[in-house]
Order: sequence, then C-alpha cells, then structure tokens
Amino acid sequence: MTRLIVLNGPAGCGKSTLARRFAEEHPLTLNLDVDRVRDLIGGWRDRPAEAGLLARAAALAAARAHLLAGHPVIVPQLLARPEFLNQAAALAAEVGAGFHHLVLMDGRESALRRWAAREGRPVTDAERAEVAALYDRLLTLLASRPEARFVTSREGRIDRTYQEVLAALG
Repeated sequence: MTRLIVLNGPAGCGKSTLARRFAEEHPLTLNLDVDRVRDLIGGWRDRPAEAGLLARAAALAAARAHLLAGHPVIVPQLLARPEFLNQAAALAAEVGAGFHHLVLMDGRESALRRWAAREGRPVTDAERAEVAALYDRLLTLLASRPEARFVTSREGRIDRTYQEVLAALG
C-alpha cells in the first residue's frame, strides 16, 4: 500500500531535511513542499492567504496523481490548523493510501532558537513572536489529533531523528 505522509512540526525542526532524505532513500517518492508550490504562484506575497489556499489545492492535486500512480508522497509542512490535514487524510482514504501524520517536536525555546539560526540573519521581535504563536497554535491543534505520532527532533541529531521517523512509519 502506498502512503501519504504529513511531516508536521515547528519551524526550523528539520521537516524539509528529513523529507528530502526520505524521498532520496525511497525512489519515486514525491517530496511535496507546499511552500515551494506557493512560490510558483505569481504575486503570492501580495495575497499570501489566497496564494496559500491555491498552493495547498495544487499540492493535493499533485498528491492525488502521485498516489494513484502507486507512489508515496511526503509533505513537510507546519500545519497549525486542521483543514489541510483533514483534506490530506480524506484524499488518502479516497485513493486507498495509508495516511501518516508525524510531528517533529522540540521544546519551544529550542525550536525558536533553531528557527532563528536557520534564517541566517537577525530576526525581529515581531517575527519571533509570530513563530512563537505558530508553535503555540500547533500545540493546540495537536491536542485534538490523536492519530498524530510524535518524533523528538533534537538539534544536531538528524540521523537519529530520521531513524525515529522511519520507526514511526512502521
């Protein structure tokens, strides 16, 4: 059975790195980064909310095609609202694919520090507050997602984290 894997978690905790590695080690896996899809939409910065919805719709369409072809899809994305998760789970069920919601987690302060380091530039207090609010919203969402499987993501331990991701997928 093919599967749709959503790799969720706070900013800077290794979602993109781990998704890339998973795709490299599992041939024909689609590493479907919704932010990269959004970047393909002209003028998205002027209308980020609308562009975000369009990008997610395009990502689900791409995931459908890939899953129907019998290949896995991994989606590294910070999701702090249920809509896309619900749509992804429904898509997986519709096409007969397994659905896995994995959440990379680190402590709040560590996650914020990792995000700031990844930015490679000084971050503003407003940016830090926005990312902290997203972290808190993610925790609130996860309280209502019993299917989510948690994987501890520690800085500098990418190999260990990757092995835990594989174990969580069974």
